[in-house]
This record gives sequence, structure tokens and C-alpha cells, in this order.
Amino acid sequence: MITLLSIFLSTLLLAIPSVILYKFWWIPYRTQSELRSQGIKGPSYKFIYGNTKDIIQMKKQISSTTMELSHDVFPRLQPHLYSWSKIYGEVFVFWMGDKPFVVVTEPQMIKEILGNKEGRYVKLTIQGYLLKLLGDGIVVAEGERWSKLRRLANHAFHGECLKDMVPAMISSARSMVDRWRNYEGKEIEVCEQFRLLTSEVISRTAFGSSYLEGITIFETLTKLYALISRNAYKIRIYGFKQLIQSKDDTEADQIEQQLRDSILEIVQKREAEVSKGHANDFGNDFLGSLLKAHHDIDTKNRVSLDEIVDECKTFYFAGQETTYGLLCWTILLLGIHTDWQEKARKEVIELFGQENPNSEGIARLKIVTMIIYETLRLYSPVTTITRRIQRQTELGKYQLPANVNLLIPPQALHRNPEIWGQDAHMFKPERFSEGLAKSTNGNSMAFLPFGSGPRMCVGMNFAHNEAKIALSMILQRYKFTLSPNYIHSPNVVLTMQPQNGVKILLQPLLE
Repeated sequence: MITLLSIFLSTLLLAIPSVILYKFWWIPYRTQSELRSQGIKGPSYKFIYGNTKDIIQMKKQISSTTMELSHDVFPRLQPHLYSWSKIYGEVFVFWMGDKPFVVVTEPQMIKEILGNKEGRYVKLTIQGYLLKLLGDGIVVAEGERWSKLRRLANHAFHGECLKDMVPAMISSARSMVDRWRNYEGKEIEVCEQFRLLTSEVISRTAFGSSYLEGITIFETLTKLYALISRNAYKIRIYGFKQLIQSKDDTEADQIEQQLRDSILEIVQKREAEVSKGHANDFGNDFLGSLLKAHHDIDTKNRVSLDEIVDECKTFYFAGQETTYGLLCWTILLLGIHTDWQEKARKEVIELFGQENPNSEGIARLKIVTMIIYETLRLYSPVTTITRRIQRQTELGKYQLPANVNLLIPPQALHRNPEIWGQDAHMFKPERFSEGLAKSTNGNSMAFLPFGSGPRMCVGMNFAHNEAKIALSMILQRYKFTLSPNYIHSPNVVLTMQPQNGVKILLQPLLE
């Protein structure tokens, strides 16, 4: 018995190095050679870590320097992609650990990837701390499961449902601008104001609760964002977590449980209202749609409790973060370009006077829409779009092997002078004067703040409506300029955010 055990252990010890060499040396070098033979070059693969140490060093170096007030933020946000694109061209490969990422900035190739007509390009399998945020929800789901979750989200965030959300958006925005009376003639940091606003709006419109009821969720999510950002480029060999668990691992596990408990509390409260007869049904908001599906007698349409938790985490995050960033950056740009601020104010007052915005008027806001589009072009909330190739695929002139990841950087596309002109780094909302379609010289894939294709962000119209309402109500009451104390520091924490907030000098419009 002892001899057999010794043989088994010896064989195991010999096998482990072979498996490691195969996974972390042979497969990457074979893939690298195959890509290079087709002209797809990039920084060389390094054993186990790939190029992650180089990425961390570049980001650390750039973050240690200050930035002038410029909208050319791509080199700062993603210095590795910017530098390597200058060296290797518009299609190149780099390595996150043993995973190859082919970077694509050619619009026709992007159209094929995001259109995904033959189902060859799927979402990446996520691991680590990001998995604790997104779970197995709509962002990463595939096939019938994704279709089921998408139908629920479409129902809750489109058409008449969006119109029904307008009063709640107005009420929350009114509370915010009323608070701003305390800052008239003074400096105000607006990003925290917008964080409170967007948290309140998503709580009320999607989950039928208030910010105070969801405050634990938002505070816990903020801690999780920090963990994800801090560990974004660290390489770990999954499967050894139980043997080597870091302090961040322990905190992430606690956060995941806290999020689950907080969401289940809101779910159970809604279910209790129905069971006690205080409500006729689960409601027409997003949470109501999820609960109706949870209790559906048709198993094909039914969603599990775990799916409800994952979807709630995703929409609390997405519904708050995207609009929050959009409002911060729009106020920054209007604080600098006061001529466009005046044009937008004139349009708002012509449409609404001093009355609250309404659905019909929101749809007619042309100048405000142009400003929002230009803000999204310069400061896109989404900084990377990724897919994985399921099987060997012809993409453009390339034959790409299975399990290669694809990365699309919207920042690079949004600043391409061949598409947008030599002034691509400048704030010029007039680019969109004839609408979105005519702004990109026929390159429909050159504007990707919310993605494109069937998996375009389902909350895009929700974010646009909320931003238009908030901006309209601010412009009706206040004029503002950028404070000299503002420090320009764009940063990526899942979405693009101003690291030090946005400070403006606020003046009442009617004195």
C-alpha cells in the first residue's frame, strides 16, 4: 500500500509541472506564433504573468503625474493600449496572464464582432471579484438564459415604462436642485450630489424603494468597486483560493454575502406586501418583473432567486454608475464651455419655461442631446468591450483560433481623427447637429458609449432621460463655471469617473 501511494504521489508531482508548462508556456507560445504569422504582433508573452506587470507599471507611472485640462484622456486611462497601438497598429495582441487579447479598432471588424450574427463571439467567462458583482446575470449570460433576462429588462426599461419613471426622476432632481440653494454664490462639488441623485432614481424607479432603503447596497457596492479596481491586473491561479486566501478575498466574500442579504430583504418585503394583500401584484418596475418571472408556472420563463440577486446587483450598479458619470462630465464640459451652456439653457426654457420637464419635451431637446452625445464621445462610461471567440473564426483578413479574447477600446474609436477629424480631442457638440447616424461619416461602430448590437446596454434610454431631466432642471435655475480648484483626473473604476470630483462656482439664474 505504501509503495502504491509513493508511486501515486511521485506521478502527481511529475504531472503538475507538465500541466503548468503546457498551460502557461506551450499554449501561449503556440498561439502567439500563430497570430504573429498573420501580422498580429504585440508585446511578447511572459511566463504566467503575460504583460500584466508592464501594464501595472505603465498605469502607476502615468497616475503619478498630473494632467492638464485636456479631453485627450485615452493615453492616461489606458496607457498600455495607447502605447502599443502606436507601435503595433490598429490590430495587435497583448496578454493578461496566459489569456491573449486581440485589440480591434477597425470599424468593419467591430461591426461583425458586436453584431455576432453567427454566434461566434460570446461574453468572457468572468472570475474573481467581478464575479461577485455580476454573478451569472444578464451581462455575462448566453443563449436562452440571456434572452429570458433580456426580455425582462426590455419590458422594465422601454416604452411606456420609461414614461412612468419620469415623475420619480423629476422629484429626485427637484430635491437635488433645492439642496443647491445652500451653495448659491459658492463652490460646490457636484459628483457626490449626482451620486445621491442617481442612487435615489434607480432605487425608486427599478426597485420601488428609496435611497435610504437601498443605502446599504450602494455603500457595499462601492467597497466592491474598490476591490475590483485594486485587483484588476493581478494574476491569480484560480483553484488555490482555499489554500491561499488574501485579506481582499475575505472582504470580498463578506461583501458578497452582505449584498445578497440586503437584496433579499427588499425582495421579501415586496413579496410580503402581496401575500398580506397590501398590493394586488408585484408591480411593473424591474423588481416586479423579476418576481413575476420567479413565480411563473412556466419553467421556461421562471427565474431563480439567485438570478434575481444577480440581476438586482447588476442594475443597482449599472443604473447608478453610468448616469452618475455622464452628469459629472457634462457639467464639467458646460462649466468650461459656457457658450454651449447658454445654448442649452435657452432651449430648455423655450420648451419648459420654469415648469418641470415632461416626456414630450425631453424627446425634443436637440441641443441638450448633442451635448450629451459629445460628452459620451469624450468621456465614455464604458472603456473596454470584450468578447471571446468560441471556435476558429475568420475576422477580416485574419484566421483567429478558438478561445482568443477580443478587446474593443471605445476611447480609441471616439478619438480617431480619420472618423471625427483632426479636432477629435475637442468638445464640439455640433458634430451631432444632423443626428448620430451622420456624425461618424458612415462608421456606425465609431460611437460605442453603451456598446452596440443585440447586447447594447438595455438602460441607455433610461440614462439619457435621467440626464436630460437633471440637466434641464439645473439649467432652469443656475448658471455655473468651472472652479479654479478643479483638478482634472479621469480614472477608471469599472466606469470612467473624475477621481477628484467636479467643482463648480454656482450662481442662481434668477436674482
